[in-house]
Amino acid sequence: MILVLWDIDRTLVYTGDIDRRVYREAFTEVVGRPPMALPARGTGVTMPLAVRELLFANDVPAAQVDHFASRIVDQLPRRLEGYRALIESTGIVLPGAVDALRAVHRAELLIPTVVTGNLRGSAEAKLSALGLIDYLDTAVGAYASDDAHRPALVGIAQRRAAVVYGGRFERANTVIVGDSLEDVRTGTQGGARVVAVASGTTSCQELRDAGADHVLQDLTDTAELLRVIAGCGR
Repeated sequence: MILVLWDIDRTLVYTGDIDRRVYREAFTEVVGRPPMALPARGTGVTMPLAVRELLFANDVPAAQVDHFASRIVDQLPRRLEGYRALIESTGIVLPGAVDALRAVHRAELLIPTVVTGNLRGSAEAKLSALGLIDYLDTAVGAYASDDAHRPALVGIAQRRAAVVYGGRFERANTVIVGDSLEDVRTGTQGGARVVAVASGTTSCQELRDAGADHVLQDLTDTAELLRVIAGCGR
């Protein structure tokens, strides 16, 4: 068996500035003023770390950061769910994503789930709104709500999958499919092979240089994706 850990944003879907709207709203309610700066786009940083960066970038005193960060993080999934209709109408499922998810889901020895910088509620809201959640066993995935340190999420997913599916999951039979340098770092430091997809803000060459095991331009060649995933498990 091979555990396939899908990233979400800019790998499978693109939801525009909706996350940034949610950050802005939560910051304004908790801090009492609108932010002047927002988290960078497409970095793959986990939501709790992005919230801390948001607070520091907007000159929130260090003594208040932990308290405010906890309150903001608690709000994010609920606020995102409030944008469900907008995600459904404007969110984009990236080219090849549906066929790729379907193929991995149907493959006998592949276990598809999620490792993402999203909180679990946020991840499931996006996947559900865009019709992708049934292709993934989200119960054995790992999320920023489990640990803000993204490489730690690999081990969490491996342990959860081992309980449900039996066997042992380690670097030799775990693959991350993602678009960012953070996805590559998550695999190399966390214990997974990396199939990088240049569908986000990072080029093929940058992904190779960061240490991805395989790099694809996009997800449109399903046979090639399955081939490289299988190759990672050998």
